[in-house]
Amino acid sequence: MQPVIVGVDRSDTARRAAQAAAEMAVALGAPLHLVSSVSRTRSMDMNVGGSDHWHDDWLTSANQFLAAMAGELPAPTVEHSVSDKDPATALCEEAARLNARMIVVGNRRVQGVSRVLGSIASDVLRRAPCDVLIVNTTGDR
Repeated sequence: MQPVIVGVDRSDTARRAAQAAAEMAVALGAPLHLVSSVSRTRSMDMNVGGSDHWHDDWLTSANQFLAAMAGELPAPTVEHSVSDKDPATALCEEAARLNARMIVVGNRRVQGVSRVLGSIASDVLRRAPCDVLIVNTTGDR
């Protein structure tokens, strides 16, 4: 079945886009696929009190975030992936790989000067291999 794909980060607007994508996936009877684009950074080793030692890296952190978000969404089937590419490329490549039904993006940066200079939503619109839904995530409803 062709999934609905949505790009997410840790912002409130991304959470709104994910919620809208989950509702769309449920309405279409399609699985939901979360995609997060992250920058590769050095891993971190932390010593927390005595002998407790933690290791965290960009991939582990992103996967943990996506798993937690997947558990909060009302879609019955939620999968996720992490990419180190720019967000628009990550979304379009994942949509092509999964033969997605649609990509859902928020409209956070689709207004004003950035409309001319570019945004994730406009980049996805130009390059998407499937339908694109831009949802109002700014709270101006």
